[in-house]
Amino acid sequence: MHFQSYTKALEWVHGTLRMGIKPGLMRMEWMLARLGNPEKRNKWVHIAGTNGKGSTLTFLRNILEQSGYKVGTFTSPYIEAFNERISVNGVPIKDEEIIVLCDRIKPLADELALTEMGHPSEFEIITVMMFLYFAEYDSIDIGLVEVGLGGRLDSTNVITPLVSVITTIGMDHMEFLGNSIQSIAMEKAGIFKKHVPIVSGVIQPEIRVLYEGKANEFESDIYQLDTHFFCPEAGR
Repeated sequence: MHFQSYTKALEWVHGTLRMGIKPGLMRMEWMLARLGNPEKRNKWVHIAGTNGKGSTLTFLRNILEQSGYKVGTFTSPYIEAFNERISVNGVPIKDEEIIVLCDRIKPLADELALTEMGHPSEFEIITVMMFLYFAEYDSIDIGLVEVGLGGRLDSTNVITPLVSVITTIGMDHMEFLGNSIQSIAMEKAGIFKKHVPIVSGVIQPEIRVLYEGKANEFESDIYQLDTHFFCPEAGR
């Protein structure tokens, strides 16, 4: 398969949106295994939360860049061009690189569509594009990955990061994440991994207690807003 243009490649990616949101990691794991597990070739920071993911990622990117690191970012949605979703030091990947990535992934998506797992979703395809790009087409020192929806079953949750970040918790995507603040908080805590430090910006006391319990369960250090670090200008 070879896409003749950037427009055709994007039409294919966006055309998969009708496949809907498909929680679960089996399609991601299948595609990544076929590509040699590119997600294992870099270091990551994983960022979940209801609000503040994008700004937290931008602050981190600038801090790391100023420290001399080459930083890959994966964000959603984009502001002006689709390419912004996969960027290196703030520079979006080129149109030609989108074509190459789509050429690599479309045959896998077609093959997957014939299995009981079904065709991958738009977000799954874009997430695989990002892992593949940072592994084989550009080198980065660290990648900052923004969760698309929730955490536990999000397409990005195939990494073991250096640190897991949860910015805030609010009532969002309740049709997928549950209709209580606790159930939403637990879905987002699905990005926690054993022995991986956690940074939490949540302000609800009951969620803080919940997260301390999860951190103990995972034998992970946890750093909580207003306990371990402070933000006096947060406007609260």
